[in-house]
Amino acid sequence: MQDGVDGADRVRLKRANGDSVDFEVISGTEGASAFNIGTLLAESGLVTLDIGFANTASCASNITYIDGDAGIVRYRGYPVNQLAEHATFCDVVHLLTTGELPTQDQLASLNAGMAEGTELARTLQPVFSAMPSNTHPMAMLSAGVSALSGVSSDAFDAFDDSAAELATARLIGAFSILAALTYKASSGGSLPRSTPSTSSYAGDFLGNLFGSPGDGYESDPVIERALDVAFILHADHEQNCSTSTVRLAGSARASLLSSVVAGISALSGPLHGGANQAVVEMLEDIKSGGGDVARFVGSVKDRQSGTRLMGFGHRVYKSYDPRAAIIKKLLDQVLLQLGKKDDLLDIAIELESVALSDEYFISRKLYPNVDFYTGLLYRAIGFPANMFTVLFAVGRLPGWIAHWRECVTDKQNKIGRPRQLYVGPTERTYQPQ
Repeated sequence: MQDGVDGADRVRLKRANGDSVDFEVISGTEGASAFNIGTLLAESGLVTLDIGFANTASCASNITYIDGDAGIVRYRGYPVNQLAEHATFCDVVHLLTTGELPTQDQLASLNAGMAEGTELARTLQPVFSAMPSNTHPMAMLSAGVSALSGVSSDAFDAFDDSAAELATARLIGAFSILAALTYKASSGGSLPRSTPSTSSYAGDFLGNLFGSPGDGYESDPVIERALDVAFILHADHEQNCSTSTVRLAGSARASLLSSVVAGISALSGPLHGGANQAVVEMLEDIKSGGGDVARFVGSVKDRQSGTRLMGFGHRVYKSYDPRAAIIKKLLDQVLLQLGKKDDLLDIAIELESVALSDEYFISRKLYPNVDFYTGLLYRAIGFPANMFTVLFAVGRLPGWIAHWRECVTDKQNKIGRPRQLYVGPTERTYQPQ
C-alpha cells in the first residue's frame, strides 16, 4: 500500500491493484497531524500493524504536549521547567486535573479534600499489617488502592466538576498515606499519629514516611523542595504505558480507583516505572566490578554480552530529556545540603560523559532520561530502592486522574479494543487420543 496526499486535508492510500481509500487529516495544535483510519477495515478489508503503538494516536488529548526531538514537555501549555522552578506539586495537581493553575481558594479546597483523603486512608493500616513484610511495595500500593474503594466510594459523576474535583483531592491525599504505609509495612514502623503540617505535599509525605508515632518530624527545606519538584516532573508524560493502561480501563467505564490500580500494575514493570531502580542496580554492578566505566561501555556496545545501559534512550526523546537536567541539579543540591558524597553519582557522571562523547551512542540518539538520576536522588534522600517506583506512582497519580477524566467524559470515546494480525494455525480437526 502506497500513500499520497490528496489535497490539504485528505490522505489517499493506494494498493498495487489500483484500489484506494481516502482518510481525513486531523491537525493538532502542535506536533504531528493524524489521519483518521476509523473506516479502514470496512473500506479496504485491512487493518494496520503497529507493534508498540509507535505511530498510532490512541486518543486526542489536551493535557500534555511532548516534542522529543526539541526536548519539550508542557503541561496544559506550561513548560515543565517553568513549573519545576515556580510551582508546587499541588499547583500542578490542579493544573493537570482541571486545566488551569489554582487560585488561593481552589488550593485551599484541594488541601481540605486531601486532608479528608488522608484520614480515610489511615483506616487501612490493618490491611498493610496483614500483608507479608517481604511483599513488594508496589503490590502493597495496588492492594491499598483497591481497599480504599471500601471506605471511599469513587462512584461519582465524572461530568460533575465539583464531585470530580473532590474525588481527585481525596485520592491525592489518600495516596500519600497508602504510599507511606507501604514503607512502614516493609520497615516494621507505624505512621505518626497525625500528618505533620509542612509547607508542601512532599514535606507532609516525608513526615509520614520518616516520622514515628509521638515524635515530631522536621523536613529539610532543600530535600522537601527537591522531592516536590521530582513529583512535578513525573506528574504526566502523555500516552506512556501506565497512562494508556488507565485510559484503556477507563474506556470500559471502570471506576477511577480500579483504573489507577491498572496503572500501578503497568508502572511496576522494569521497562517503565522500575527503570530508576534498575539504573541504581546497574551503577552498583559497575562499582562492585571495580568501577571500570570504559569496560562497562564496551560490554554495552558488544551486543553479544547482554549488558544493557539503563537510563539512556527513550521512545519519545531523541535528545537530552529536559527533566533529567533538572533532576541532576536537584541531586547536586541535596548532596551539598546533606554533606554527602555518593560513589554511584561519580560513576553516573563518568558514564554520562563517556556515552555523550561516543559515536555509538550519539548516532543512536541515546541520551540520559529522567530515570538516570532520579534513583540517585531518592537514594540520597534516604529511600530504599524498592520504594523508587512507589515514588514514581505518587508523582504520576495526577496525570492518571486527568487522563481518566478526559477519557470518560469524551462522548466520542469508544471502549478500547485493538485489532490483531492473526499468525497462528489455520483450522484443524480435533483427533481424540
